[in-house]
Amino acid sequence: MPENPREKNIFINFLKDRGQRLTKERSVILQKIFVRSGHFDPESLYLRIRETGMKASRASVYRTVNLLYECGLIDRVGKTERGTIYEYTFGHKHHDHMLCIQCGKIIEFYSEELEGIQEAVCREQEFQGKNHTLEIRGYCRKCQKKKK
Repeated sequence: MPENPREKNIFINFLKDRGQRLTKERSVILQKIFVRSGHFDPESLYLRIRETGMKASRASVYRTVNLLYECGLIDRVGKTERGTIYEYTFGHKHHDHMLCIQCGKIIEFYSEELEGIQEAVCREQEFQGKNHTLEIRGYCRKCQKKKK
């Protein structure tokens, strides 16, 4: 079981509200996501689960990841050629991402100045922002050197 009982309970209640339950497969998927920090895509998560001998179908992994996103325990980081990248974000501070389009490296960053600009734009437009995703695509330092 996940070592995060609060998150597990949030997910169980979310499922109950939808008339669903926490199955053994979903428990395995939760365990793999909650004990591993960092970014992941559903396919890699599925392969990690299979490598450990635990049981979860590919379809269950994709559906459970989507449910976890809907209930706010994980967030989408961006899309790559491997598919959508997610991260376990519940209880973590907000940050944005830079994605290297060559090697797939993901760099997390936080800019108080950018956050301030976004808040100011919302005020100017009389818009009540709830959340946002900022993704900058380009080349990391290592890939820039390879291109020269």
